[in-house]
Amino acid sequence: MTTSRPPAFTLTVDVQPGAVVLHVAGDLDHETCDELTKAVDRNLAGLRGPEGQTLELRLDFAGLDSIDSMGLAALLMVRRRTDALGIRLHLDRRTRGLDRLLEITGTLEHLTAPRDEQSGACGPEAGRAGAGPGGPPG
Repeated sequence: MTTSRPPAFTLTVDVQPGAVVLHVAGDLDHETCDELTKAVDRNLAGLRGPEGQTLELRLDFAGLDSIDSMGLAALLMVRRRTDALGIRLHLDRRTRGLDRLLEITGTLEHLTAPRDEQSGACGPEAGRAGAGPGGPPG
């Protein structure tokens, strides 16, 4: 009998002026969620942009194979950290599986809505960031 190995989890970082793009590939789960949060912490610490520019963290999920509840918890932690630093979070090129998990758990709007610069709130009252998989990046 052969045992199949789970796909490798990889994070590729692309630093741009005023933005960091993390390309997430493989399974974001209980075994890999710490890698994501640590990479976010490392990259947010050095994120700088021109005065007055909104800084962004973009998570690109085009290569995501699956996500579990711990992966979702990591995304919620990332949202808290970006909000605390005044950095805009985008979940780009979300897969159907990721969108389904976010919809089922009621976290889609929370994770994709822009942060209101005045109140610090996020959600419908702060505006709508983007659509699902065929729409603009969110």
